[in-house]
Amino acid sequence: MSCLFKLDNPVKNYDWGSPDWIPQFLNMPNKDGQPWAELWMGVHPEGPSLLATKFPALLAKGGEEAGSLPELIGRDPSRYLGAKTFSAYGGLPFLFKLLAAGKPLSIQAHPDLAQAKAGWARENALGIPIRAPNRNYRDANHKPELLCALTPMIAMAGFRESGEIIRRLEAFGSPLLGSLKPALLSGGFRGFLDALFALPAETRQGLSDYARTRGKSDFPEYAEEWKLCAHFAEIYPGDPALLAPLYLNLLHLNPGEAMFIPAGILHAYIHGFGVELMANSDNVLRGGLTPKHIDLQELKGILGFEPFKPEILKPQASAQGLTRYPAPCGEFSLQKLSTKAGAGSTDEALAFPVQGPAIVIVAQGEVTLDDGEKLTLKQGESAFIAATREAPLVLRGSYSLFIAGTGLDTMEKPR
Repeated sequence: MSCLFKLDNPVKNYDWGSPDWIPQFLNMPNKDGQPWAELWMGVHPEGPSLLATKFPALLAKGGEEAGSLPELIGRDPSRYLGAKTFSAYGGLPFLFKLLAAGKPLSIQAHPDLAQAKAGWARENALGIPIRAPNRNYRDANHKPELLCALTPMIAMAGFRESGEIIRRLEAFGSPLLGSLKPALLSGGFRGFLDALFALPAETRQGLSDYARTRGKSDFPEYAEEWKLCAHFAEIYPGDPALLAPLYLNLLHLNPGEAMFIPAGILHAYIHGFGVELMANSDNVLRGGLTPKHIDLQELKGILGFEPFKPEILKPQASAQGLTRYPAPCGEFSLQKLSTKAGAGSTDEALAFPVQGPAIVIVAQGEVTLDDGEKLTLKQGESAFIAATREAPLVLRGSYSLFIAGTGLDTMEKPR
């Protein structure tokens, strides 16, 4: 039996998405013009992948076909996941996405595993429905994540050093910020956030007006920070998180570069298109720049209150046409496999480089996967690859594709 299963993946139409990037990548029309924010590849119950092809050999005893990826894996977890992954995680441990940030995402952080389990149990005990807008924990898992840029991307992530924050507050020059510097000096980042979130409504509105009316030429040393503050003030007037560029690091990723975000790190993707790989979770605690539910006390309970600046990860070449993005996480590992431009005839085969379960998505060109049965994928198309393979899996064509697998055999030390 083949190990190859083409996928039909759900799209999330969040307001911050782009109407263009994902449809163009998939070579599909966006008929209604809605923003396409994310495409999910995996088994998460809030958006499981479907099987794009019917497989008669997979009929259950009751005669029903496996229509989704979680149903398929549930038929024989050891076969589809492999004994090692199934023993460690009990299911497919990662969620693979396309992410299109046409507008800024909310400022957010994700819990660690212990925090997620405790929060999940607590909200279940309170009887909060899973899809309730005031629900913080949608599952009992943590959500470390790796983002790899397909276009230039800009993001904010991690607290700046205290001195950097103070210099920017002083340069901003508004008397409305008078309480924030002393709060930072006396109470650290926790005290700073407490003071920021406690600003009265009239002060928040005054900051929005100040940010919108002052030009970036007024702050030549920190022009990008001020431009973003003004942009946030236009979108979310009165939100104190418009000051986030002053206290969070700004990061620029070129296509092919990536960054890893661990638990407890405040961050937001501001603009750009990329692939995102994470533990299989949808737990998000928000801290601003959003109309969605914000629970500041819960957010502060999961944050790490120390300076942190994510390293921009360059792809590391490890074999012919193969690059990898190191991440200190057992649930996932991201690699990219490419043939040279103009190369990749159907007579030239490359062995599939990943052991264990995997999901692949084609970024450019066309690839044929062959394990005795052939599956051809074009740009934007994806497939699940089972861990147990009855024949060697080889790839032919002229292509570039991303491979999401587990990190059980490739974990890197945290940086």
